[in-house]
Amino acid sequence: MVERTILRGTDKLLQKPPQSLPFFKRLHMPMALVESRLIKLKSPIPLDLEMVAPKEEMLAQLREVRGRSLSFLEETKGRDLSKYHMPHPFLGVLNGYEWFQMIASHQLRHTKQIREIATALTKIALPKTVTSLQK
Repeated sequence: MVERTILRGTDKLLQKPPQSLPFFKRLHMPMALVESRLIKLKSPIPLDLEMVAPKEEMLAQLREVRGRSLSFLEETKGRDLSKYHMPHPFLGVLNGYEWFQMIASHQLRHTKQIREIATALTKIALPKTVTSLQK
């Protein structure tokens, strides 16, 4: 959902000429904050249960949107995406390249989140045989 929204936003942004942005507005929170799990935030977008589908269908959707992201980057190779800016709800104003870096950082954040959940599940009341199979 996040990646789709970023693609739509950057696509719309590139339809207009780039706007200059004062230096102080280009400063934002570091991207490492996105990857870090030290600060846990709730999504500003509520979960739409209609978007939840079986695992294989969700993975197919992820592959499709990631393919679109890669195509977008290939199509815009000759443009300087650093001249195009959009606000992020937590980080501040990001340029086009930083938005695609945000996609990668967001993915890493969720990977860490999944690992935390998996680790927590192995520590609670699982039979010893199940725990030993996971090692």
